[in-house]
Formats: sequence, structure tokens, C-alpha cells
Amino acid sequence: MKTKKISMQKIKEILRLKYGADLSSRQISRSLNISTGAISKYLNRADAAGIGWPLPESMTEQQVLAILQPSRKPRKDTVTVFAEPDFNAIHDELGTKGMTRQLLWEEYTQDHPSNHYSYSRFTVLFKRWQGSRQLSMRQTHLAGEKMFVDYCGPTMDVINPQTGEVRTAQIFVSVLGASSYTFVEATWSQSLPDWIGSHVRAFNFFGGVPEVVVPDNLKSAVSKACRYDPDLNPTYQQLAEHYNVAVIPARPYKPKDKSKAEVAVQVVERWIMMRLRKQPFFTLASLNQAIRFLLADLNNRPFKKRPGSRQSQFESIDKPALRPLPPSPYEYLEVKKARVHLDYHVEYDGHFYSVPYQLVKQNVMIHASRTTLTINHQGKQVAHHPRAFKHGHTTDTTHMAKAHLKHQEWSPQRFVLWATRIGEYTTLVVEHQLAGRRHPEHGYRACLGLLNLTKKYGQERLEAACRRAHYINAITYKNIASILSKGLDNLPMEDGDADKQISLPLSHDNVRGAKYYH
Repeated sequence: MKTKKISMQKIKEILRLKYGADLSSRQISRSLNISTGAISKYLNRADAAGIGWPLPESMTEQQVLAILQPSRKPRKDTVTVFAEPDFNAIHDELGTKGMTRQLLWEEYTQDHPSNHYSYSRFTVLFKRWQGSRQLSMRQTHLAGEKMFVDYCGPTMDVINPQTGEVRTAQIFVSVLGASSYTFVEATWSQSLPDWIGSHVRAFNFFGGVPEVVVPDNLKSAVSKACRYDPDLNPTYQQLAEHYNVAVIPARPYKPKDKSKAEVAVQVVERWIMMRLRKQPFFTLASLNQAIRFLLADLNNRPFKKRPGSRQSQFESIDKPALRPLPPSPYEYLEVKKARVHLDYHVEYDGHFYSVPYQLVKQNVMIHASRTTLTINHQGKQVAHHPRAFKHGHTTDTTHMAKAHLKHQEWSPQRFVLWATRIGEYTTLVVEHQLAGRRHPEHGYRACLGLLNLTKKYGQERLEAACRRAHYINAITYKNIASILSKGLDNLPMEDGDADKQISLPLSHDNVRGAKYYH
């Protein structure tokens, strides 16, 4: 049976969770929503090719993908796959007066004329679906396995003591599956930095890391919500890789997937937020201090229907099973996709950073911390810059094309210095080229042309040609090159005539004087 193709990101997650997190194929299957058979095929191919985690530096992501997911030509003798009816829509349609199952089956066959079920089979599958809709499986949480995270619906007010402005704070809740041990804190928003920071503080509060984190489908966690194959936010993915955990977002509109978090949120709202509702807070720190006091009481409060408390259950069940924290603390890293501009720079937060010029028009991934910015292409680092917080450009000269690099090395002062070493009239020509432009850089090409003329004709002849160009008032690169090619620089000139010509108020390039034509 042909393995369904999956994204490169999912393949990397399979390798990370297997070789980095040491999870079983079944655990990886639950995390990524991929069958164990498909996972085994990818792992077998990786073993045969000697690919582990992290990916070999000598291989690009495309090369890894070609090995683990080889292309196949479609077989002509494939078995017919029946189209699955949309039983949710069929159920809703049957609620309409006059609608029949027979009519809905006929419409289904019209949509799928070559691969539809028979009416009898259609009826059997529909009744089976109806019987399974109301089933609810009791979840059993293993020690140290899952951490559920969510936000409370209600918010808390924080008053600015100087202005009286009221600002709302979000309440983040994290709970361990086996012991129900709970962590709570207030943040200003549900944005990505606050979301990531709350996770870090939750791991530190628990003193360890679970195998799986179960979030809701909020934007900070999931870039593309999908019932079966959600895409994690890239920054959230970096957090998961740092702590070596699997992330299994709850399915949209399936609250039972995170029932533990729903219950914890309800408990926090009743036992913490309601107790603080009449107490004014003037800083976020004071609000979190009050939350921590009540949180300790909540975790130590005895259970009503079973022995012990959240604290005692945590100490005996979850804490010994948690994985140790990483040796290095996590640094917030925002990950963003970008496209390389024609000037081989990418934009992040209003500043432009260079990449190798060969990557123009290519898509890259930006990894931005508070101090540095790293740019990756196809899983490989291609640029590293210090973080800048104002508008402008940061350019690494090694990223520039040779022609641009040579241009970058020059400046007006350097051109003038070079000209003075040749002679007076060459200096006047260079100054004219630089001063006659709106931007001095526009005259670099002409100055570089003069420099190249010395390689063919020498400095003495160039100085003589520049002197004659002044004499005939034709101070352009083309005219000077023409004088040298025709040998006019070797013709004698009267110094008095040259001085007279220079003193004339005729400065336009097209006004050359009478001597030009003799």
C-alpha cells in the first residue's frame, strides 16, 4: 500500500520524536496523527540511509525528502476507493421536512458516479455513524505524559495608578494530566511572546517536562487549524524542539480532547478569580503574587472523592515521571517566513538583513531572538546578524556579488585620492564626475572607467588626455577614452590657450570650443 505523502516538517518531527525524544511509533502516531505503518516506513528508510536526528549537515532537506519519500508512478491496476459520504451533512439534511435517505443517497451517487456505495451499504454505514456519535471514551492519563494548557474566558483588571486607565490581563492555566497539579499566571495578552513565556514558566514551576503538550487551536499555537493535521506555529515548534516534547493540539470544536484543561479552567475561575474579583490591582506583578498565594491553597486542597491533593499526587505520581529540564534556559525565538528581495536582503521588524545573493527570490526562515537574527534556507543556516531595532540595512560583504562588492569598496574620497596621485587634470575630471551628480555614487562607474584606462594607456597618457579634455571642454569618460584611442593626447597644446578655454563660462559637455575641431 502506498504511503500517503506528508510535509517535510512532519517528517522532521517523526525523526525528532523518535531519535531525539525516544518516543514509540504509537506515541508519535498520536502526536502527529499519522498511522503507525506510515511512521515505520519512514523510519525504516531513514535507518537504511543512515539518517537520524538532527539531520546530517551534508544533506539538504530536498535530499532527505527524496530518500524518505521517493516519487512513484501511479499504478493503472489500482483498487477502487469508495468515496466516503459526509454523514454530518446528511444528518443535518434529514432534519428538513420531506427529506429522505433515498434522495440523499441518489445525490451522493451523482457526486461520485464511479466510486459510490450501494444504497444498502450507505444505510449500514450511516446507522453505524449514528451509533458512534454519542460515545464518549473515558481518558486515562499516565504519569508525566500530558500537560494541558488553555486560557480562562474571564479576564482580570489592572489599574494604572497614575492615569486610572484599566487594562485587562489574560489568565493562563496549565495542568498535568495524572495529578491535576495546576499552574496559573496572568499575562497582558495571548500573543505569541506571552504564550511562549507562560509555557517556559510552567515547565519551571513543575520542575520538569512532560512527553506531550495539549494546547487549544489559538493562533499562537497553530498556524493552520485542521481537525486531523494541524500545522504548529513555527515559534511554538522551536519551543517544542528545545524541550523535546510532542505537541498535540486539540481538534477544533472537540472540547473533550482537552477536558482536563476545561475542568482546570473552571476550577481556577471559581477558586482564584472569584476570590480576587473585588480586590484592586495596580501592577501585573501584584496580581500574579495574589494568584500564587491562592494557587498554593488550591494545589494543597484535599480532593473530595479521592484521597490526597493535587500537591501530594504530583509529588508521588507526576514529578518522578517528568523529564528533566534542558541544561540551557530557553531563549524566546520568533520564527518567520520571508522572501529574499532583489537586493538580497530580507525584512524583519522594519530592518533589512543580507543573505547570499544566490538566494534572491527564494523563501527563507528567519529566527529572531532579542540579540541575534539567524536566517535558514532549506534547513541550513545561511546568515547570522546582530539584531537591529531601527530602520536601516545590515549587510555582510561576503553575501554580495563580486561586482557589487567592488563597487562597495569605493568612496568619493578614495577616488579623489587615487586621482591626485596621477595628476592635476585627472583630479579635476574625477571631482567633476562626482560633483555633477545628484548622488556621488552615480559617478562611480565613470571614475572606475578612468581607472581602467590606466591599465591600457598608463598614468601619464591619462593625465595628458584629461588635460586636453579640459582644453576642449569635453570632460566625459567617452571623450577621454576617444582622445586616448586616437592618440590626440600626444599632440602639442599651448598652455595659454588651455587657460583661456578653462576660464570661459562654458561648462556644458556639449560645448567643446573651437580647438576641438582642429
